Amino acid sequence: MAYEDFEAVASDMISCGITTPARLGCIGGSNGGLLIGNMLTRRGSDLFGAAVCQVPLLDMSRYHLLLAGASWMEEFGNPEEEGVWEGHLKSISPYHRLREGDGGDGTGGSWAGSPRVLFTTSTRDDRVHPGHARKMVRAMLHELPVERGGGESNVFYWENTEGGHGGAADNKQRAYMWALTYNFLWQALAGENE
Repeated sequence: MAYEDFEAVASDMISCGITTPARLGCIGGSNGGLLIGNMLTRRGSDLFGAAVCQVPLLDMSRYHLLLAGASWMEEFGNPEEEGVWEGHLKSISPYHRLREGDGGDGTGGSWAGSPRVLFTTSTRDDRVHPGHARKMVRAMLHELPVERGGGESNVFYWENTEGGHGGAADNKQRAYMWALTYNFLWQALAGENE
């Protein structure tokens, strides 16, 4: 699975001495936001000092009911069909993994906590509803203890009121979004660790 592969690469970079978790960040948007959401709620959370989760898909129990989500059912499965939610989707739903605390896969395994994270989304995203990012941020701010990566000093959020699925409507907004992203990564990975 892509999540294990992503964790394996990060783990190898750390074990080879290329970097440390405090200096390693990850960025992903859309379906890549699902990947990053899983890094926040799996073993990967120990491997990264910072994560940027852009226009993310995070609630796999309701994705098919929002905007273009129904068109992805062939790829992910219909969570309303018998066996699909419990058999697979629950284990890759970052929102549910976070809220259940054991990863949501029923194994009882736990994750230590989340790295510092910036969520970015767009009010006018026509593919992935901004509600995915909004509800994950709310859960991380209000339900996840600070020592596990929750709270206002660890969770950051930016929602552009324009822009669609790319998160920005024009080059000026795009430049702002990426400046915000790289500033966050600099502060999380270098600025406060030196």
